[in-house]
Parts: sequence; structure tokens; C-alpha cells
Amino acid sequence: MRLHLSGLLFLLVISLPSGNGLIGNNGVEVRSCTVVGGKCFFGCKPGWKWMMYCFSVFSCCKELNLILKPPQAFEN
Repeated sequence: MRLHLSGLLFLLVISLPSGNGLIGNNGVEVRSCTVVGGKCFFGCKPGWKWMMYCFSVFSCCKELNLILKPPQAFEN
């Protein structure tokens, strides 16, 4: 039974909106984060700046200018 719960927990964690998802995502919009011009992810993508926490688990990230982005931000 514990193995089934661990597997379910694993699937729930990997389905959170992360910065490096398989199918990509646009993040979660939370009012306190969108006010500063960011979106909430489960970790910031390369080329994004960490701003604050959203719901103490997600990270509020703001996209950097094109000039300031590292080379990793342009990889597909």
C-alpha cells in the first residue's frame, strides 16, 4: 500500500507547473505575483529571475530582458 501512495505522490509532484515541463506551460497566475510582473512556477526556468514565493511552495519568477538571458534560456 505504501508503494502505491508513493507512486501517487510522485505523479502529483511531477504534474506541478515546473519551469522545465515536458509539454511546456505558462505558469500559474497569482495576484500577488502578477502585480510585480511575474508568474508562479515550481522553480524558475533559465532566463527568469526569482522574485518571491507563491503559496510557500511555488516561486514567483519574472522573465529577464533578452540581453541578460544566459545561453541556456535559448535551448529547446
